[in-house]
Amino acid sequence: MDEDAFWQLIEDCRPTEPDPDAELLADTVAEHLAASSLALVIGFAEQLSWALYRLDRKEYGQDLSGDAFLYTRAAVVAAGRTVYDSVLLDPAAFAPYATDLTWAESLLYTPDRAYERITGEEWDRSTRHSYESYSNTEGWAA
Repeated sequence: MDEDAFWQLIEDCRPTEPDPDAELLADTVAEHLAASSLALVIGFAEQLSWALYRLDRKEYGQDLSGDAFLYTRAAVVAAGRTVYDSVLLDPAAFAPYATDLTWAESLLYTPDRAYERITGEEWDRSTRHSYESYSNTEGWAA
């Protein structure tokens, strides 16, 4: 899955009704992935980790706990590509997510849920980029 396909899937699965914690989005993405191939599930996990890793920078998360920062970054991804790109261009656009503690923790587990539905086994997932808070050492350099 390339970056464009990742963002298209997010857009296609975003609900029309309010989804404050991205639960509906996560469920819909997991269903779509579970009906696809393992390659698509793995590709989604890679793109999600890359998107979260790119937001793992000091100017966004210096005043947040590790979990709050991770879940808030996930909320930016859940908001879609337009919001995500605007946050990358202007860190001030991240502030409402951090101030209001807008979280999308459930999005983090969508590839794991899809993998388990396809294989019947838990996934010991490992992606090229860690999405854990503060793992982007370049983003946290002075």
